[in-house]
Amino acid sequence: MVEVSVNELVKSFELGKNILDGLSFTVNTGERVGILGHNGCGKTTLFRILVGELDRDEGQVAIAQGHRIGLISQIPVYPEDWTTEDVLKDAHRRLTAMSERLDELTLLMEEDTSPALLREYDRLSDDFRRLGGYNMEVDRNRVANGLQIPPEQRRQLFSSLSGGEKTRVNLARLILEDTDILLLDEPTNHLDLRATEWLEEYLLHFKGTVLAISHDRYFLDKVVQRCIEISDGKAELYSGNYSFYVQERQRRFEEKLKQYEKDQAKIEQLTRAAEQMHLWAFMGNDKLHKRAFSMEKRIEKLSQSEKPSEQKKLNVKFKQREFNGDEVLVLADVEKSFGPKRLFSELSLTVTGGERIALIGDNGTGKSTLLKLIMNQETPDRGVSFSVDNRSALDTMLYDAKCQPQEARDRLAAFGFRGDDVLTPVGALSGGERSRLKLCMLMGSDINFLILDEPTNHLDIASREWMEDALSDYEQTLLFVSHDRYFIEKFADRIWALGDGEITDFRGGYRDYCAWKERQQLLRQTEQKKAPVKKEEKKARTPNMDKQIAKTEREIARLEEKLAQLEALAEENATDYQKLMEIDEQKEELNAQLLALYEKWEEMSS
Repeated sequence: MVEVSVNELVKSFELGKNILDGLSFTVNTGERVGILGHNGCGKTTLFRILVGELDRDEGQVAIAQGHRIGLISQIPVYPEDWTTEDVLKDAHRRLTAMSERLDELTLLMEEDTSPALLREYDRLSDDFRRLGGYNMEVDRNRVANGLQIPPEQRRQLFSSLSGGEKTRVNLARLILEDTDILLLDEPTNHLDLRATEWLEEYLLHFKGTVLAISHDRYFLDKVVQRCIEISDGKAELYSGNYSFYVQERQRRFEEKLKQYEKDQAKIEQLTRAAEQMHLWAFMGNDKLHKRAFSMEKRIEKLSQSEKPSEQKKLNVKFKQREFNGDEVLVLADVEKSFGPKRLFSELSLTVTGGERIALIGDNGTGKSTLLKLIMNQETPDRGVSFSVDNRSALDTMLYDAKCQPQEARDRLAAFGFRGDDVLTPVGALSGGERSRLKLCMLMGSDINFLILDEPTNHLDIASREWMEDALSDYEQTLLFVSHDRYFIEKFADRIWALGDGEITDFRGGYRDYCAWKERQQLLRQTEQKKAPVKKEEKKARTPNMDKQIAKTEREIARLEEKLAQLEALAEENATDYQKLMEIDEQKEELNAQLLALYEKWEEMSS
């Protein structure tokens, strides 16, 4: 069943320029669709038209009859005295009204037992139960806990929350409303890894329809089943997740380029032939003029095709200074507290040259604080900072990055600052623009230890790919905080997971870390399920059992060696995405086998 239908949609905000220009697509019930496209292509405009916040200029939009649609992009205005809990309860306003009416009917039936009242009570009671009225509080707690909205925050005035906290609460409210169609505009912004993973699991089991705008490529890979790219105001359809979209988009580009080159060669051939026929026609054969005119019409038709353009890649690299020596960083019994709250204590770690370390953890665990301690800096009041906020981006490059004027303009242009953009005061830049400018400044430095704090925050997919291109040739030590799992998986060969004041130091990539974490969780669950065994009842191990244990241990060692070989193979094929997907599938299968063997070994050993 078609749930969302968009046909020849047109919308403009300035005369003569359509941001949406004949956009057409359909979405079926239960589909999860990613909406892609560069910043400013009209993705959020489309969502606002779908929910009726904006009028369209032309075209038709149809939502399946009786189906409710919900959008998280702008934060609604609530009464000043509402707490976070009031906002969450607002999702159940229909059920709350039903509950109040049931209470009224109960009182009325003490004096009036008419059939009409009894019928209304029975009908309303059935609806209340069917719609989950008796689980309202349980559902609120489940969603709030999943999105990490703690009890103390639920008691706060909603108006006192930060922008990120408000967005998270409104996402929770939208989920609790049990809407038929979810429109999610950057849903993972302001969520840490744990909350993002919870949201992904929720959406994978959600029975309704999901349309998601996101720059989180890992999220898109895991959640969406197909992609719609908005390009030049029209829809390009891709029948797969983000990874499929990347490959298929490149294939289509190469196909279009090949056809364009073929058309150009044909134009050149036909032009020569038409000129020759006109010449021969002047020599007495008038019929050849007609054939030449026919060729020229074909030339005109072929000339209308435009050369397909590919987004320009970032053409800058980090300057590097080779590091002499093994130890780049040593942490010895590091502690940090803010008042009574201790972030971490007794942290002792060593970093050697060339390592790429991702520092991950929930919000508030102290990741950014640890980076500041390493850099001997105090934590700033907000985000990326510059020495003088009223200086332009160009002057900041001239003064702080010690650039010559032309070099400064070239580097700024590579990061998307062109024309009058370079004259904008840095204090007036958006979060994403400030991050890009800071990275642009770093590019010219001779560095052998690069530390990045949320480098991809507020960047669209194209800008993230620019950054990754720049970092891909950087061979020195890298330490970064990020919630971008695609970025982490691409660059990290070591994971520092900060939580409960301690760091879990895992040597390997992000997917391997997740698989290891799952194995550890399974082992803990196995331990908890084991019933205590009295010593006198414990059976002695037989030689045959010892052989089975030894055999299982050898099998575990064999599979772990296979995993290590696959990891090495993944590094050799880092640029072959298809090969990497095949390797990942093999690794997932091996990890599943390992989990079963660990459980078997644990059972036999105990």
